[in-house]
Order: sequence, then C-alpha cells, then structure tokens
Amino acid sequence: MAEAAAIAPQRAWGRGRLTAKPFAGRTRISEFYQEGCAKIRLPDTFDHTMEAVLINSSGGLTGGDWIGWEFKSGEQTHLTLTTQACEKIYKASAGTASVDTRISVDAGATVHWLPQETILFDNASMSRSLDVDIADDAAFLAVEAVLLGRKAMGETMENGLFKDRWRIRKGGVLLHAENLRLADAVGTLSRRISVLGGRVAFATLFYTGLDCEAQLAAIRPLIGAAGGASRVEIRGREKLVARLVAADGFALRKILIPVISHLRKGASVPKVWTL
Repeated sequence: MAEAAAIAPQRAWGRGRLTAKPFAGRTRISEFYQEGCAKIRLPDTFDHTMEAVLINSSGGLTGGDWIGWEFKSGEQTHLTLTTQACEKIYKASAGTASVDTRISVDAGATVHWLPQETILFDNASMSRSLDVDIADDAAFLAVEAVLLGRKAMGETMENGLFKDRWRIRKGGVLLHAENLRLADAVGTLSRRISVLGGRVAFATLFYTGLDCEAQLAAIRPLIGAAGGASRVEIRGREKLVARLVAADGFALRKILIPVISHLRKGASVPKVWTL
C-alpha cells in the first residue's frame, strides 16, 4: 500500500476591506469586502461617524494563520476601527501567525485605530505590520496594547516570538517607523529593568493632527508614572508618541482609556471594549 500523503494542518485565513465616503454629512460605505475568517460589522453610531468592528471568526491565531485588513477613509470622513475582543495568539507548533493592516486617510478625514489588546500565550509566534498613509490635513490615532499572558489566570509568556512593524507616512513623508522584536526567552527579557521590569502589559500610542503640541501637555498628567510621551516634528509634520507599561491588562486599561478619550475629543472608547 502506498504511503498515505501527509496532510497539512488546517490554517485560519482571512481578508477584509472597507472604504468610507462622505454622503449627506455622514460617513457611509463605499466599498465592503470580507473573506475567510475576517469579518467586519458596522454598528449604528447615531451620528456622522462610522465605527467598524473587526472579528476573527476562527477565535484566535496560531502558527501559519494569516489575516489582512485594508481600510480607506475618504475626504472629510470619520472612521473608528476596533475589534470585537482581544486577539489571542496561541502556542505555535510550527510557523508564525501574521496580521497585516493597511490604512489610508484622505484629506480632512479622521481615523482612530483602536483594536483591543493582543494576548500572547506561551510559545506563541506572531508577526504583524501596520502601514498608514495620511493626508497632510488629516488626523490619525492608533493604539496597540500587548499582554504577555493573562496574569489573572496565572498564565505567562516565557518563550516565543513577537514582531511588530509600523510605517506611518503623512503627506508622503515618513513620519513614524519602528520595529519591535521579542524572541526566544521572552519572560527573561521582559523581567529586565531596561525592558518591562517584570510587568506584562504594554502599549504604544500614536497621534498626528493639527493640535499635537496642545495635546502633549494634556496627556502627560494622564499617563503619569506609567510611561512617557513626546512630540516630534519631521519636515513640518507633527506626531505624538507615548509608551505605557503596567502590571496587568486591567491596570493598563485604567490608564489608556482616559488618554484615548481625551484624544477623541471627549468620546469614550468603542462600546465593545466594555462588553
């Protein structure tokens, strides 16, 4: 009998795309596409803005899974992008989970990229990227938070891989670029004072708009001793970047939510954050 052919493990795969346009003073759908495990839902906001809730219907990611998101906010639109729940990255037997996101923000538009936390389990392997193109007079807010395990459940990430790549351009100028890589003995690395000092929750916040200087003075007291914030100008384009660390996810949220709300001109975080 011929040897049975090897069967490759089933992998999650998905692609979602959303384009927003202005219509009658509101933000409306121009293009909508979803495939595989990538789902998008649009709850009614009862105002001129649009909110999109991103869903990974596979329930989490592991080695070899891939999701690609693409969003475009047309001129004078206002789009908030969030996720239904925390994205869980499970132990990988082989390969690396990948999430790639591309966002375009046209003239006069506002986009808020506010996914809930990414939870990395022990021996998880993940690589993600965020590529953003912003018009000169547009505004963009992004927050990415990461938890190294679930402290309340006694879970930690001791080993694994996490790579995070950001490239943000404004008016064609590269305004922000960063590459984060935590590899192999992540637990040992995170316990170093120069890294996380034993804390397991951290976040990066990015903001660019016409009021960066004024916002810097306002958010520093909100962040307090949990991190720091700075304002940088590159070829006439401004950005705010803040780094935050906390003992666990709950403590991180207590700091993040007031900062996000302030940068959203008083609007709270998306409702799914509190469900």
